Amino acid sequence: MIDLRINVATFIDGYGNAVDFLRRTVPLRLPPLDEIWSMVGQTLAIVVLGTVLAYLLSVPVALLAAENTTINKPVRAVARILIVVARAMPELIIAMFFLRVFGLGALPGILALGLGSIGMMAKLFTDAIEELDAGPREALRATGATNLQQIVGAVIPALKPAMVATTLHRFDINLRGSVILGFVGVGGIGLQISAALQTLNYRLGLGLMAILLVLCLVTELVSGIVRTALLGRDYTPKHATLMSRLGRWLTPRRAGRATTGTTGTTGRAERTVPNRPSSFDPDRVSPPWNGERIRRALWVGAVLVALVAALIGAQISVAQLEGGLGKALYTLGLYFPPSTAEIGDKLVGSMVETLQMALAGTLLGLVLATPIGVLAARNVAPPRVAAFFRTLVVCVRAIPGIIIGICFVVITGLGSTAGALALAIGAIGFFSKIIADSIEETDVRVQEAIRASGAEAQQVFVAATLRQVAPSLASHAMHQLDNDLRGATGLGVIGAGGIGFYMLNAARVLEYGVVTTCMLMILVSVLLVEGLALWTRREVK
Repeated sequence: MIDLRINVATFIDGYGNAVDFLRRTVPLRLPPLDEIWSMVGQTLAIVVLGTVLAYLLSVPVALLAAENTTINKPVRAVARILIVVARAMPELIIAMFFLRVFGLGALPGILALGLGSIGMMAKLFTDAIEELDAGPREALRATGATNLQQIVGAVIPALKPAMVATTLHRFDINLRGSVILGFVGVGGIGLQISAALQTLNYRLGLGLMAILLVLCLVTELVSGIVRTALLGRDYTPKHATLMSRLGRWLTPRRAGRATTGTTGTTGRAERTVPNRPSSFDPDRVSPPWNGERIRRALWVGAVLVALVAALIGAQISVAQLEGGLGKALYTLGLYFPPSTAEIGDKLVGSMVETLQMALAGTLLGLVLATPIGVLAARNVAPPRVAAFFRTLVVCVRAIPGIIIGICFVVITGLGSTAGALALAIGAIGFFSKIIADSIEETDVRVQEAIRASGAEAQQVFVAATLRQVAPSLASHAMHQLDNDLRGATGLGVIGAGGIGFYMLNAARVLEYGVVTTCMLMILVSVLLVEGLALWTRREVK
């Protein structure tokens, strides 16, 4: 952080720039309402279809990469390599490639978000598959089921919670990330923000950013509601956030709750059967159409309607697809062989700078998020305090990184300092939520044992609570470092330093070999981070 000049003096020097910038942006200016609806609709169409495409591609890749669903080691190795390569490819560069192939429109953005999301989604799906209980698959195998029947009948149903949660989480990420695609020509609200900033129309630019912020907040809320409804959770803590309460209100209630009791003289616990509807018929093959099933069907129908609306709003034509596919191989050939264009030393220096930005952003975000996450935990902080900090975390997570980056570029000037600070703010939202959730899931028996020995509250927190949280936090810290490495690459488009600046300029001047060299450098960095993550997980266990 010393090399990046992250200190109090930097903020003091940038105070005047911040004040001047605010004077030039107030009052905010908004476009006409019909233009707002058009921009928002196009953005949502791109994000919805991109996320759905990523889901459809990630599931088979994860099944091929998981050890318990693919016995063939070469096939598994190829799938895992594909996941790593996908994680190393910034959506920005993918979008520029498809813009050259398919031209302007929503299609390049959809493909960029879809292919760029495979790395994260397939990796999380793979981990979830490998952690599944082998019992249901073994039962199906014993009946003579084929491998495909075992996957459809046992793996996919058990994977549903992870699929829903990961896909909706990625949708939130893609919405915030879609803005940066506008800086290379992809349609939507990001394109209008880019045009406003390039013409120094800061009032309009900040007004559009305010619209985007509201959109991200609403999406965060709706995403929580859909997640709760599809997973069928019927429990909401007493001091739940607004998102959780709305999710519970719209969630189908179960016909009964399973309870545990003891019977006979053996004291063996057995689980009572949930109450069945009065119309229950044991000869029925499918469950009855009760209120719960109807509500679930309505939610699934709403998701399908949103998908159809996104397809219509994207305005993808068959002619555009046919014309682009004919140019794809030729365009791909432009990126080979890799070259440095006699700026190899600058590329290496910028890659080092990108790593510094990612490391500094992750570390600073973790340090600042720790007290926020602790105060957001309901079993540590008072109810009102926890609710306030939970709401704060949701608001921070909803702010797109590009907006934070632009603000810091104005305050601290062009360069990696602004990029590192923007990454740190983004990491605060992630780490705060992880810390709060992890603390709430700790085993209270360990805490009670230490408290019974005469330890004070602070000692119990450090010796019991933090010790249980450490392994999960270390794992998520490596995950965030990986995300920050990709984020640092994208921030180069707004002048926040790093390898992204050279990648974007190389693509603009048609030096595609330099783009490939930068991609290979990012791939090596991702592999190094992956190795560091494996070592960290092994050491903290």
